[in-house]
Amino acid sequence: MMMIWPLETTTEPTMCRTRQPNRTSLALPLMWLGLALLLPCCVSSNAQAYTPEDPVVKKMVTEGIKYLEASTGKVTDLGEQTVVAYAHFKVEHDETNPVVVQGIAAAMKIIDAASSHADRHKLNYEAAVATLLLASISVDKYRPQLTALQHYFDEVQLANGPWTYHGEQLGDVSQTQYGILAIWTLDRYGFPLKYDRVAETAKWLMRVQDSSGPWPYMGKDPGSGQLLRQERTDMSMALAGGSSLLIAGDALRIWGDTTNDEDPGIVGLPEAVKLFIEDANKDRRKKTNLTKEPIMRSIGFMEQWRQGQKYQRTGLDWYYYQIYTMERYESFVEIALGKEKDQSPAWYNKGVDELRKYQDPATGGWTDRSKTTGPVSTAFAILFLIRSTQKAIFTAAGGGASGGKGGFGTDMKNVKLVNGQVVQKVPAQAVNDLLDMLDKDGSDKFDSMAMAENAKLPTDPVARAAQLDRLERLVRGSDKWQARRVAARLLGTSDELRVVPALIFALSDPDLKVRQFARDGLRFISRKFEGYGMPDKPTEPQLRAAQKKWRDWYRTMNPGYVFLDADL
Repeated sequence: MMMIWPLETTTEPTMCRTRQPNRTSLALPLMWLGLALLLPCCVSSNAQAYTPEDPVVKKMVTEGIKYLEASTGKVTDLGEQTVVAYAHFKVEHDETNPVVVQGIAAAMKIIDAASSHADRHKLNYEAAVATLLLASISVDKYRPQLTALQHYFDEVQLANGPWTYHGEQLGDVSQTQYGILAIWTLDRYGFPLKYDRVAETAKWLMRVQDSSGPWPYMGKDPGSGQLLRQERTDMSMALAGGSSLLIAGDALRIWGDTTNDEDPGIVGLPEAVKLFIEDANKDRRKKTNLTKEPIMRSIGFMEQWRQGQKYQRTGLDWYYYQIYTMERYESFVEIALGKEKDQSPAWYNKGVDELRKYQDPATGGWTDRSKTTGPVSTAFAILFLIRSTQKAIFTAAGGGASGGKGGFGTDMKNVKLVNGQVVQKVPAQAVNDLLDMLDKDGSDKFDSMAMAENAKLPTDPVARAAQLDRLERLVRGSDKWQARRVAARLLGTSDELRVVPALIFALSDPDLKVRQFARDGLRFISRKFEGYGMPDKPTEPQLRAAQKKWRDWYRTMNPGYVFLDADL
C-alpha cells in the first residue's frame, strides 16, 4: 500500500545546516520578527509575480485537475482518495464529480474506522482530511459525520496535548498538525470544542521545540524548564510545528477575529456581499488563558533558525507535502502578524516557478521524485497553487455554497441561492409584466418556475421599491400559489434586508415550494448559508422553531421591529 504521509521509518529532506542561535536569544522584538517573515529563506529575487488568479497558475491547476480526474478508480488508498477529492472540490466545487464522489465514500469508511477505533496506521491523517472534505462540501449535510470525527479527535488526543500513531507514547508533530487543523476546521463551523485541550496542544508544541529553533518529527516532552535537543528536526517539521502552533492560536482567537466578510468563501461571489457571523464558542474560549507572546516567541525562534537554512531538492523526498505545509504556515503567519492578505508573496512566486518546472506536460500531474504518489503530490501542488489555507482562514460562511465552475460577474442583482448553490440569473422580462400575468385568471396555465427564473428586478431605486412592495403583498396575501412562488423567489434574490419579515411569514405558506424559496432567500440575504435547520419538508415544530430563530436574527439587524404575525 502506498503511503501518503511521512512515517517514522523515513528520512525527511536534507537541509544545509548552519550554526543555530541560543535559546537565550528568544527576547526578539516583534518588529524583527515581522521583518524576518517578510524575507523567507530560499526565495530568489528573480521569481515572477503570480497570484492564484494568474492565467499561468490557473492553467497549471486546470491541467492538474484533469490528471486527478484521469486517476479516478486507480487510487485505492482511502486517505489518498480523500485528499484528492478535497483538492478537486476546492477548485471545482462539484460534489457530483466522480473524484469527489469517490472521496466522500472513502471518508465514510474512514469515519466507520474512527468510530470503531480500528488499528489503522494513518487513521489520524485520514480522519483529518475527511473532516476537511466533508466540511467543505456541506456542514449541514454531514453534521453527524463531522460530530463523530470531533469525538474521535477528542478521544485519541494524548493527555499532554498532541496526537500520534496508535500505541505510541511520544507526540507526533506531523500528526498533530493534521489533528489541530481538523479541530480548527470544526471551530470555524461552530462545533462546541474543548478549548482547554487546544491550549494544551499549543503548550506541548512550545515545550517540544528544539533548542535550536525548529520542531522534530516526534517530540520528547521535557515537561518544564529548558528546551531539549530533539531528534530528526528539519524544515518540513519546522513548518508543521509552526503552523500547528499558529492554528491553535487562531482557534483560541488569540489573533482576534480573522474571518473576513469581504471574502465569504463562495467562489466568485462579489465583494459587495457582507456576512453576519455568530461565534457560537465565544464563552468557551474565555476558559483558556494562553496569550500571544509565548507563541510569537516560539515562531520568532523558529524563524531565526529558518533564515539559515537552504533547501536543496535532491533525490526522493517529501517536497509536495512540504510546500502544502509551507502555504499553511505562511498563511497563518500572515494573520498572526495582522498583515493584509498578500496574493503574491515571494515564497509563493518561488513555489509556482518550481511547480511549473516539475509539472508533467504529458499528464498535467506532478509525478516526479516524491515519496507521495502522483495523485497525492498533485493534490498538494493544487492546494498550494490556489492558496487553499488563506482562503479557508478568511472564509466566513458555512460550507456547501459555491458559485459553480463559472463564478460570477460583479452585478449583485444577478446572484441568487438555489438549493444551497449560488448561481446567476439570466436577463428577462420586467417583473411588472410577470406579476400582471399571474394576477389574471388562468395563471395556473403558466410555468411560474420558469417565469421566476427569467425575471429580474429593476435597478432604478423608485421602480425597485415599488416592485418589492408589490411582491411583499403577493407573498403575504395572494390566493394564487403561482404568484406566491414567484414573489418568494424574487424577494429572496433581492438582497434587500427590508423583505426579511415577508420571507419569514412565507416560511409557513401552504405551498411547499413557497416555503423553500423563502428559506433559501433568507439564507442568501442573511449570508447564513446553513440557515436554521429547516429541511425541505419540515414538521410543524421545525417550522415554528425556524421562524422564531429568523425573527430573533432580524431583531439583531433591526432591534425596533415588531412582528405582528409572530406567535405570542
